[in-house]
Amino acid sequence: MNFANINHCWGTLIIEELSRLGTDYFCVASGSRSSPLVIALAQNKKVKSFVHFDERGLAFHAMGYAAATKKPAVLICTSGTAAANFFPAVIEASKKKLPLVVISADRPPELRQTGAVQTIDQVGLFGKYAQWATDMPCPDTKIDPQFVLTTIDQAWYQAVRNHGVVHINCMFRQPLTLNQTSEDLKSYIKPLNRWEKSQKPYTDYVTGFESVALPIPKKIAQRLEAIKNGVIVVGKISGADEANLVLHLAEKLGWPVFADVSSGLRLGHSHPNLIHYFDHLLLSDKVLDKLSFDGVLHLGGRMTSQRYYDLIQKQNPAEYIMVLNHALRNDPNHQVSLRIEASVTNFIQTVVGLIKPRKDSTTLKLLSKANKSADKAIEDFLAEDERVNEPCIARLVSQLVPESQGLFLSNSMPIRDMANYADFKGKAVFVNGNRGASGIDGIIASAAGYAKGLDKPVTLMIGDLAALHDLNSLAMLRDLPVPLIIVLLNNGGGGIFSFLPIAEFKQGFEKFWGTPHPYTLASAASMFELNYSQPMDAGHFKKVYAQALKAQTSTVIEVITNREDNLKTHRLLQDTINKSI
Repeated sequence: MNFANINHCWGTLIIEELSRLGTDYFCVASGSRSSPLVIALAQNKKVKSFVHFDERGLAFHAMGYAAATKKPAVLICTSGTAAANFFPAVIEASKKKLPLVVISADRPPELRQTGAVQTIDQVGLFGKYAQWATDMPCPDTKIDPQFVLTTIDQAWYQAVRNHGVVHINCMFRQPLTLNQTSEDLKSYIKPLNRWEKSQKPYTDYVTGFESVALPIPKKIAQRLEAIKNGVIVVGKISGADEANLVLHLAEKLGWPVFADVSSGLRLGHSHPNLIHYFDHLLLSDKVLDKLSFDGVLHLGGRMTSQRYYDLIQKQNPAEYIMVLNHALRNDPNHQVSLRIEASVTNFIQTVVGLIKPRKDSTTLKLLSKANKSADKAIEDFLAEDERVNEPCIARLVSQLVPESQGLFLSNSMPIRDMANYADFKGKAVFVNGNRGASGIDGIIASAAGYAKGLDKPVTLMIGDLAALHDLNSLAMLRDLPVPLIIVLLNNGGGGIFSFLPIAEFKQGFEKFWGTPHPYTLASAASMFELNYSQPMDAGHFKKVYAQALKAQTSTVIEVITNREDNLKTHRLLQDTINKSI
């Protein structure tokens, strides 16, 4: 290795070590202070890079990539407010337990707290939302080069081991370019001869942490068997193999399964234990009068449905067993009686053989019958009217999205409509969304990163306010190697608030919560060179969606709806479901 100066040397060591660790996707926001890192990145032929002008969108893109690949993307920015723009995505990645490596360039210590341009206090910038952080000193030949490599190795291990964000704050003095200096850098890096020849990371970490041994599995199995009338609740889990294990366990216990749309079990699975429309059924007095759980087995992440949490809080079952692959609390009702830190796969494989098979519970039989009635009611209701409405679009997307492609669901109404109205007879797809902090920021960028990581086409369902919030990220789609189909539900404001009690506050509801606007994305799609359609009815939507799939280029399909009509449609559909049960 040949280096122009010590900054170039350290920058090269950092990028090369990250590459050897397997973090091959670098997301870069342009700037001057980060030049030693970016020069090294440009010179490294083994890695892939992505450049975007908006640091906030860039960070969500990196997070979406991590969500798809389950390995860290690397974010690089200059000093000052650039890193602060990463903060929303850092929070989301932290809440979702996604690995992310943030490298912020910084001014040297002699410029801190002096009023120097583009200088802020970046040390500990992300607070508790970073699993691990370090303030790297300015590159110096008096500091062993091994220090650089072991620091990067530790950062990577912390990100992967703890499923979270790490922050490396790198101070650089001038020169920031390839100006030749007089340091003897060949002698400086001699201690790295073994590393340079090996093509492996400097420090090896044993990462067999995915399989956590379960304590006293027989007692856990006994506690499950002691539950007479239980339910399995499934949040975000790791994939199809884990989903099949969940269904196998449900068969053995004879329990119903409430699967969140993020679990991968809601779409493309018609297993008899799955209660696809449980969120609707929990609004039916006929069902609630006969529903009583004395135990819950909660596998994976949290649920989107607030009705589920309300029900369980009211019933307060004696046993609430939760299995998650990290140590953080996920118990908003404070009801968990047994918390098991393990992967869902390891948990089920350990206990399933210790459980005696049971007949289907009476609750499963009750819910299965009601579930079939709800499915038919939704299908018949939506088939009667060709006009586009938001439940109709969610159901059509669930029916039309091709198998093994991606589906990214924005927060507020899109994820709820897909959870409540999706046709489970559609294809099995990869489902994701930003359900950590559940904000509407960075959704387009996250979906683009998710598509890049999956290396498969992705359909994004998004509301108008979320789309307007992330308009800059449409620029990412032009060079995206796989198409992103954006199904934009535009009801001219914040549609979800019409469903909340605040809607009764007529004096200021429309201005402060409804947030009306006159915008469509037709001109924005044209500016960013994207295909655009605005279907007028369900048949037209099917046609333009099929065309978007065939075109293999990114497309915006904007569906114009009315917020008042949307509220009426949801309520009328719910009444229809209740009558059908």
